[in-house]
Amino acid sequence: MTTRQYGWTLVGLLWAIALLNYIDRQVVFSLFPLLRSELRLSSVQLGLLSTVFLWIYGVLSPFAGYAADRFGRGRTIAISLVFFSAVTLATGASRTFGQLISARALMGISEACYLPAALAMIAEYHGSRTRSLAVGIHQSGLYAGTIAGGAFGGWAGERYGWRMPFFALGAVGMAYGMATLPFFRRAAAPAKAEAAVRVDFREAVLELARLPGFGTLTGVFSAVGIANWLVYTWLPLYLYERFGMSLAEAAFTATFYLQAASAGGIILGGWLADRWSGATSLGRLYTQIFGVLLAGPFLFLMGHSGSRAWLVAALVVFGVGRGFYDCNTMPVLCQIARDDLRSTGYGIFNFGSCVAGGLAAALAGALKGRLGLAGAFEIAAGILFISGTMLFRVRGTIRGR
Repeated sequence: MTTRQYGWTLVGLLWAIALLNYIDRQVVFSLFPLLRSELRLSSVQLGLLSTVFLWIYGVLSPFAGYAADRFGRGRTIAISLVFFSAVTLATGASRTFGQLISARALMGISEACYLPAALAMIAEYHGSRTRSLAVGIHQSGLYAGTIAGGAFGGWAGERYGWRMPFFALGAVGMAYGMATLPFFRRAAAPAKAEAAVRVDFREAVLELARLPGFGTLTGVFSAVGIANWLVYTWLPLYLYERFGMSLAEAAFTATFYLQAASAGGIILGGWLADRWSGATSLGRLYTQIFGVLLAGPFLFLMGHSGSRAWLVAALVVFGVGRGFYDCNTMPVLCQIARDDLRSTGYGIFNFGSCVAGGLAAALAGALKGRLGLAGAFEIAAGILFISGTMLFRVRGTIRGR
């Protein structure tokens, strides 16, 4: 197998892992009514199942990225897949709230190891002609997993109870991990590899912090996280209350249009960025800027409009803009950071996004009575638009393609 063939095979295999990763983390939310009934959980306890995962995932992402940079990305990906699949099985076996929330904490640990390693490995095997498209195809698996997690969880839970989805997903993940382990063990060398400079975690973080543009990229990633987590957390309730949708209709509207549009945007944005970068080294950055500046106003429209047609249009355009941004996050990082720092750098991005997004979601809930969810979306839209203009500051730091 040539390096090029290996690179595209890698994207395909990682797409399936990304799909499983997001199904496993999302499926629990569709099963909340069953968990509330059988385990007698309160609304606070249900909320903690999300919060514990998010905070642990965010805090550990930089450390997990550093481990992937130092000890091997393929090995880290394989361990993560087997680990989060085993945790998914354990979730289905939980008998108490304590066991359930412990499983969610372990899920945060195991899944923190995946995304920084996967994106850096894709960037390692794809050069300037295909890097953004390869990342975009992979990221579409995350969006597909978000949709599938909600749909599969609800369907299977109604028919077989809340435990079966976890047992089925865990078994599939374990089998897939065992089948793909030989592939990730292969030490295929990419055509161009940078010499790794061995540094400890503190030195790696300090070196990244000193890179011109890294702070701005982290801030923008956090701003996008604020928008994402507000939408993920509150959009179904907002649609239920403002538009009078049923719970099922609100869940579908909040998930399908946004995630489907994001999947299309991330592939189109990847293709566009690869072509644009052939003309200028700033092509990927400009694609990101366009995506963020497009998403911001339509997030505002999402909170401002009282029309269902405009709401759906806003969800679609917001999703496309977000996709344009997402597919170029790692490729742009590759243009300012050397190879052995990229998983760590993306882990720091994840940390900032989870901290900022978690705080924003909590504040929106706390201020719901005074500000309203529409007001929260509109403020997030302003933050997002301003962050898009901040990306222009990174132009002078970009090198290579």
